[in-house]
Amino acid sequence: MEMMTVLRGKNSGEAYRLLQLLEQRSAESDELYTSLEDFLGLLRDKNSLVRVRGFRLACAQARWDTEGRLDAALDTLLAMLEDDRPTAVRQCLAALPALLRWKPALTGAVEAKLAALDLSKYRDSMRPLIEKDIAALQEIL
Repeated sequence: MEMMTVLRGKNSGEAYRLLQLLEQRSAESDELYTSLEDFLGLLRDKNSLVRVRGFRLACAQARWDTEGRLDAALDTLLAMLEDDRPTAVRQCLAALPALLRWKPALTGAVEAKLAALDLSKYRDSMRPLIEKDIAALQEIL
């Protein structure tokens, strides 16, 4: 089955397994870098799980992005940190170190975005978890 079809599909187990495989392959080679625009396109999906998959896979391409394509798409990526679903935000925060490891020049923009986030829209049960994720990320910035 075609990679993007699975990533957009309703079978979340199958999509998650593929996501993990693609992240592993992305850590080993640049073979998926040619799909970066497809991954960024997932950020526009109505389903938050699909958006998160796109975010994670885009971040996983940072090592291979010598053309600055992620730099150009940074605003689109960072918009995911304002997602209505707190679990999506948490997964995106967890993926950012992969981006910043290979793109340290983007640190300032990420820091500014984190400082500007309004977490008041999240339930009291989720807000502290997001704050903890942000604090952990800020420690490595």
